[in-house]
Amino acid sequence: MSASEELQRLADLHQRGVLSDEEFAQAKSRVLGSIGGAASAAAPAPAVSSLNAFHRSRDDRWLGGVCGGIARMSGLAAWFWRIVFVLLVGCAGGGFLLYLLLWIFVPLEE
Repeated sequence: MSASEELQRLADLHQRGVLSDEEFAQAKSRVLGSIGGAASAAAPAPAVSSLNAFHRSRDDRWLGGVCGGIARMSGLAAWFWRIVFVLLVGCAGGGFLLYLLLWIFVPLEE
């Protein structure tokens, strides 16, 4: 049942006297709250906004600043991310490819 149908059903019950004013107001706010909950689910999550803030580091860098940028975003040390990329290089060069793509597509911080 859609929200508009639910509100219409509540209004009919209220007009017939089945629901009191207070019960109608509570039920209406519940229905409208569920609509607002669906709309807030479409809002960007904190993880998305942190990804949008992801930039390569100017200060903490050895090559392109990718590990320094990931370290700022994640809160882990940059050396940890450097070790992760070195280990991924051993996996058929996946770390090198990933680092190269991040170096190309992630903007440098201002």
